Amino acid sequence: MGNGESTNLDSSDDPRYAGFPAGFFDRADSSSDQNFYSEPRMVTHIDKEAIAAVGELYQELQLRGRVLDVMSSWVSHFIDPPNDLVALGMNSTELAENRQATSWVKHDLNMDPRLPFEDDSFDGVVCCVSVDYLVRPIEVFDEIHRCLKVGGVFVNSFSNRCFPTKAIRGWSQTDDRGHVSIVGEYYRLTGPWDNVRAELRTSPSTSGDPLFAVWGIKK
Repeated sequence: MGNGESTNLDSSDDPRYAGFPAGFFDRADSSSDQNFYSEPRMVTHIDKEAIAAVGELYQELQLRGRVLDVMSSWVSHFIDPPNDLVALGMNSTELAENRQATSWVKHDLNMDPRLPFEDDSFDGVVCCVSVDYLVRPIEVFDEIHRCLKVGGVFVNSFSNRCFPTKAIRGWSQTDDRGHVSIVGEYYRLTGPWDNVRAELRTSPSTSGDPLFAVWGIKK
């Protein structure tokens, strides 16, 4: 990994990847994510209704205490931010602008899925519109499970929009229902997680961006 290239998981020794087709975690642009995300993007990647749905879900799940926002940016979409919000992402300028975060860490999960945090150190973890970019999702989910306290929730929210060259092939080649199934499989292969749920959080009749969520609780 010293050349800055993301690791290809087709050759992974982890048997949990065996059920995914060859090339599932490949991307159209396999170059360093650090280069792709080097320029700050002070934009939102879903519309205001979908953003509101993210905040409402966080409120419903009562994310309080110490919370980790992985693959974060300049905004974390909480209605009422938790007491201690740690934002982990790729661009220092974006992270420094996150007014809801109490601290931030620059870290590339595709280069190194290990999280720089102690065991059982977070009450909740969120990942907003970014799970589709993970090339090592099983290791990342393992790490999030390790860092969560028992009873802590890990919630992934996503839409049908993405940077197409950086999303994994398996994500790009399926539909909304397939996306929900992919994330659900990540939970099934890791954990143990309890009460894993998947929901469409926006109206089915909306003409805007749909917002899907899958979440589970650490056993």
